[in-house]
Amino acid sequence: MIRNFLFSFSFFSGIIFISIIFLPSLLLPQRITLFGGKLMGYWSQYCLKIILSTKIVIKGKDNIINDEKFFIASSHQSMFETFFLQTIFNSPVFILKNELIKIPVFGWYLKKIGSISIKRNKITKDNLNFFEDISEKIQNSKRPIVIFPQATRVLPEDRPPFKKGASKIYEKLNILCQPVAINSGYVWPKKGMKKTNKIITVSILKPIKPGLQKEEFLQVLEKKIYDELDLIC
Repeated sequence: MIRNFLFSFSFFSGIIFISIIFLPSLLLPQRITLFGGKLMGYWSQYCLKIILSTKIVIKGKDNIINDEKFFIASSHQSMFETFFLQTIFNSPVFILKNELIKIPVFGWYLKKIGSISIKRNKITKDNLNFFEDISEKIQNSKRPIVIFPQATRVLPEDRPPFKKGASKIYEKLNILCQPVAINSGYVWPKKGMKKTNKIITVSILKPIKPGLQKEEFLQVLEKKIYDELDLIC
């Protein structure tokens, strides 16, 4: 209980402190704001290690795509991956729910770093331009897109079918997909107490090449990630 409180207090205090320090970056070049985001990723790692005695293991670093355009499809069990993936990949562009953009200050940062928002389960003018926005980001930047095909944080044991949006992005972009499996829910669950003396494994899997049919891609992606989660649970 005490370590849970200390973790939450330290983590969020650090995030708020970094947000305040980097407020001027909202008027400066984007790369400075992106550096602040990476600091948040390292801060989450530090708090997990020092307060919860969590070991973070990164598997498959040799699978990371270099010198080619790609997008990342990651499992989603906690807040951990939204921060920590920034320390592994080159300033990724996150696809996230529209509600996050509306959070005061934090939402300003999300807009500044180029995050792409979507209103889930709704047809809006912004959603209709969603894939055009993604294509533009990929064409005009070396930053990869990050999508969470489960669409929300799930329990470690849950295996919901992936949303079709991931396959539409795969078809639209026609680039490599970097699957990532993360078992962070065993340490930092969506709800309930955080666990101590555990291991979070970030497993970077072999890329999926473009050219598959949408349905086949989604099946391959889902199997790759869930098979890996079964191994690292």
